[in-house]
Amino acid sequence: MSAINSENILNKDLLRVTLFGKEAATLLPLLQVETSLQVVTEDPDLVICYGGDGTLLAAELDWPGIPKVPILNSKRGNRCIQRRPDEVISALGRRELVQTQYTKLMCRLFTEGNLKEPAHVLTCLNEINVHMGRINSAVRFQLSINNIPFEEGVEIVSDGFVVCTAFGSNAYFKAITKGIFTEGIGVAFKATTHPVNHIVLPEDSRFCFVVTRGPATLAYDNSAEYIDLEEGDRIRICRYPESAIILTCDPVTKLDEPF
Repeated sequence: MSAINSENILNKDLLRVTLFGKEAATLLPLLQVETSLQVVTEDPDLVICYGGDGTLLAAELDWPGIPKVPILNSKRGNRCIQRRPDEVISALGRRELVQTQYTKLMCRLFTEGNLKEPAHVLTCLNEINVHMGRINSAVRFQLSINNIPFEEGVEIVSDGFVVCTAFGSNAYFKAITKGIFTEGIGVAFKATTHPVNHIVLPEDSRFCFVVTRGPATLAYDNSAEYIDLEEGDRIRICRYPESAIILTCDPVTKLDEPF
């Protein structure tokens, strides 16, 4: 993560704002009294998310790259501002929020029948999640990093794996490893027989997973889309060139602390 010093959205005199979330419309009266904020449904400058962490992830899927203001309206939400909505919107009107950018991942899936053109290309803020397609049948795969085999000729046997950003390391990665990281890209193997169950490498690393025995299922963040994987499929994951931008009331100093 890093603070944004140039092209700060808060430098604009008038901000076009879209509301996102099941109960986001309840914030309209608060926005209407802020003359420097205009509520729109298209081409927003920023998106106000009203819900929990899932609402923020869903907003990033629907409005990728557009700055987000995540306001908590849930029992849980470490990635949402835990202040009253009127406080947050008033601070936004005064341009007092702080922008921070977060690494995203890009995943390209190549099927065995076509290794030149990806069958799917997707991006995510939290994680790529691959899980066994049958509850009683483990996934087998080989991993290479920067075109170098993780272990020459070795199949990793597990329930699947997670590739995540530092932002997403508080989720499934933490459940597997009991820890998080603040820089780089993390890979965690689920219920694996391999002696190593996770690695964390620099953000410029490139990962390629080859499914050697399926079936398996690929999911990402909280998208409703699931992708079936079979033997021979290749999953290539790297840092996405564009970042997610999140606005908070206070500077973000530690990823494991609530906003």
